[in-house]
Amino acid sequence: MEKSNVEKDKISLIGSVSLGTGVMIGAGIFVLMGQIAELVGSLFPLAFVAGAIVVGFSSYSYVKFSNAYPSSGGVVKFLTKSYGPGTVAGTFSLLMYVSMVVSESLVAGTFGAYTLRLFPEQYSGYASILGVILLAVAYIINISGNKIIGATATFTAIIKVAGIAILAISGLVISGLPNITGDYMNSIDQHFSSEFAFIAALALSILAYKGFTTITNQGGDILNPHKNVGRSIIISIGICTVIYVTLALSVAGGLSVSEIIEAKDYALAAAAKPIFGNLGSTLTIVLAIVATVSGVIASVYSASRMFSMLSSMKQVPDINKIGKFKKPALIFTVSLAILLTVFFDLTRIASLGAIFYLIMDIAIHWGLIRYLKKEVKFNPVIPIVAIVMDVVVLSAFIYLKFVNDPFVLIVAAIGILLIVVSERIFMKFHTDSEGKMNMGMDDDMMKKS
Repeated sequence: MEKSNVEKDKISLIGSVSLGTGVMIGAGIFVLMGQIAELVGSLFPLAFVAGAIVVGFSSYSYVKFSNAYPSSGGVVKFLTKSYGPGTVAGTFSLLMYVSMVVSESLVAGTFGAYTLRLFPEQYSGYASILGVILLAVAYIINISGNKIIGATATFTAIIKVAGIAILAISGLVISGLPNITGDYMNSIDQHFSSEFAFIAALALSILAYKGFTTITNQGGDILNPHKNVGRSIIISIGICTVIYVTLALSVAGGLSVSEIIEAKDYALAAAAKPIFGNLGSTLTIVLAIVATVSGVIASVYSASRMFSMLSSMKQVPDINKIGKFKKPALIFTVSLAILLTVFFDLTRIASLGAIFYLIMDIAIHWGLIRYLKKEVKFNPVIPIVAIVMDVVVLSAFIYLKFVNDPFVLIVAAIGILLIVVSERIFMKFHTDSEGKMNMGMDDDMMKKS
């Protein structure tokens, strides 16, 4: 009977897929579609197909890690298993954490952009203020330990997934298949070929799928984790691919490329208006508000929890010793997200998130190939292909930003440098006279630093 009760508390495969798709099909899709269209024009539906292929190869490493080491640690556990406790694992774990905070900021900014569509045009400059307010509300809900977080998670996930699926399918039925000509020259720089712009744009389409990594955190709570975490990742990516591509085709059928770019921060609402009328546009905005509000609340919780985990694993300083604040990791997480929301527009926020995520993703694949080939059964060809794809996409995206918006690269470089230097200094003072680090972790994780 005791075993039965334990199993009842576990997440089923269907439940895991529901939670996974709820995170993946979040607010990002409401704004990323316009940004991708700005780079590749009418080819943007194909960018989501290509992005899914890249993510499919990338997910292989996460599936193998999850099958071998299922735990609530997720990516942090994988990195520590590969590189051992120390500067390398800490640096890449923090990059994952920062990418999660960047996603919070992107979602908060999207909330502002869509909410303002309900008000006159003269209020359009207040999107970041609304985003900050939403982050403050998310902090209050999280700090209070309100049970509404868990109670509404599944409900809002259903609304998001079902709402976007209905919007995509009905829009495609009404508007019909668009004419994907591929003759659009991107408006950012006429010197970029369409092929180069397409490859660079994949960095943003990959960002729309990156939520699948949160499924790895379910390893300690799911039934049959050695199999079901991997299955959940594969199924969730498949569901999201179908919905994203259908939605992109629907938007392409409702608006011209120039119209999508003009309304890139609220492209879905703009696309719904000619297809469904004012009521359809309003319902799309409401759907975006539901997705962004629930997404920020859940993302703040996940990111702050990850930072607390890094602190308890002694990968970062013990922030609980700093002041007498309640849940300092939560305060730090929300504060960082607010700074990003105030000082960066949605395009720059998405760019930072894509750069940080792809670097961390490469580290995951390399760790599996280089350090765990004797402990985990896998086909090395697949993660090698994933690394090549990530490097090609990241390189193209970085060059595009170097030409078009070098400020993003400066901020990204400063962020990475601060993370590496601070981690190295912390680890140096956290090593005993014998060169060992007491990281508060299992012996099997005490590997090379």
